[in-house]
Amino acid sequence: MTLTAPLLYVRTSMLDVAYEAHGPTDGEHVILLHGFPYDPRAYDAIAPVLAERGYRVLVPYLRGYGPTRFINAQVMRSGQQAALAKDLLEFMDALAIPQATLAGYDWGGRAACIVAALWPERVRGLVTADGYNIQDIAQSPKPRAPATEHRLWYQYYFHTQRGVDGLTANRRELCGLLWLLWSPSWAEGPGLYAQTAPSFDNPDFVAVVIHSYRHRFMYAPGDPALEAIEQALALQPVISVPSISLCGADDGVGPPPEVDDDVEHFSGFYRRQILPGVGHNIPQEAPQVTVAAILELLAGA
Repeated sequence: MTLTAPLLYVRTSMLDVAYEAHGPTDGEHVILLHGFPYDPRAYDAIAPVLAERGYRVLVPYLRGYGPTRFINAQVMRSGQQAALAKDLLEFMDALAIPQATLAGYDWGGRAACIVAALWPERVRGLVTADGYNIQDIAQSPKPRAPATEHRLWYQYYFHTQRGVDGLTANRRELCGLLWLLWSPSWAEGPGLYAQTAPSFDNPDFVAVVIHSYRHRFMYAPGDPALEAIEQALALQPVISVPSISLCGADDGVGPPPEVDDDVEHFSGFYRRQILPGVGHNIPQEAPQVTVAAILELLAGA
């Protein structure tokens, strides 16, 4: 069942951001961030639990998803990592949130990691799926192991006009396939997909997704207004805020390596937890573990 929550809007420099709100307005803020191809439904079993404990829980729709809209036609439909991070920072600014605990995965985890790295005073704690999600774009042309390249087929598909046309014509089928491939042991996934799929009908979904996967491989230029952030990210900044990394052992797109190669990117409290039987959509597949990680950080881990 889809969770009923107030749908609110706030304007940033580029977007009218739609978000769902839970809990008392004076509670300490927790922001939950979805990825591709998902939406706030990933947190339906998490947001109310945190709200019942007195936290103010906000779950925004990322740019290109659901009812979030660009404010005008001139704004570049960028999906680059700096855009996602700036959206998050401006979302917090627009709502006068000085500091929040962040939890995210995939695109949302990337936004959370970047804000934690570059603006640590704004982040009390970070729950990130799959560790350090800041892209090292300069290294993207380097070939990876064949098994990894095979898992990234959809990204290379999006580098072509055929991929643009395919995503445009078959967005629900394609994204549904990714759900199956990325969470192969999640029995409930196919039955829940229909709740999320309408978010991909956003008029800018295709443009944002295509730009995201082209920019990260240097096949598309970024938004000039975001270049300073991208230059800072090229240095692969360390994350100093208390952080917990949750990794799905059955993740079909990015299975966790046995040795944690992200630990060097975290300078403060850091813990990595691999979740057996869990795929890519960690908060929706493992809500209890996700809640526990958030509460651990809120308790001052």
